[in-house]
Amino acid sequence: MPRIVETIVTTLNEKGEAHIAPLGLIDDEQTGWIVAPFRPSRTLDNLMSNPFAVASHTDDVRVFAGCITGRRDWPLVKADIVNGVRLESAISHWELKVDRLTDHEQRPRFHCQIAHSASHRPWTGFNRAQAAVLELAVLSTRLGMLPAGKIEDELRYLQIAIDKTAGEREREAWSWLMERIEAWRQGDVVGTKKL
Repeated sequence: MPRIVETIVTTLNEKGEAHIAPLGLIDDEQTGWIVAPFRPSRTLDNLMSNPFAVASHTDDVRVFAGCITGRRDWPLVKADIVNGVRLESAISHWELKVDRLTDHEQRPRFHCQIAHSASHRPWTGFNRAQAAVLELAVLSTRLGMLPAGKIEDELRYLQIAIDKTAGEREREAWSWLMERIEAWRQGDVVGTKKL
């Protein structure tokens, strides 16, 4: 399995409007980084019309949870080199230029090179609660794909880290994702919308 880096990817449409999405970038040691959005998605549409993306690395897990739960109003600033934007609060960011596209019926792969990268402040790492929020964020996008028992087992395990190590931001992010989980438990079909 390749290494995957969970990050916040911003893309622009033809009008210059930004779309923010949490995505796992795939490390391709031979060609750079791969952005593989699902079809259909705004990220895919934007990359087709503007072949640039910015990966913002952040320690604020509310951004991940927020994007998944419809809270996408995060402050952005213009990218340094490419036609794009990044999170204002990013610890660091990569500006990606698409070199080529490998088409696929479900998840086309945009093979990218880093055109520019910058660090904005020191990275202190994730605590267990932040990692748990990231895992729940990923899990909550697969509610329509995984067995209910697996989801409930994972949720119980992740809750331990929240109970032991979460700060205010992690608890807020967790609560947003739990609203989504509760809707799923009540029979709402969620987890199928592509970012």
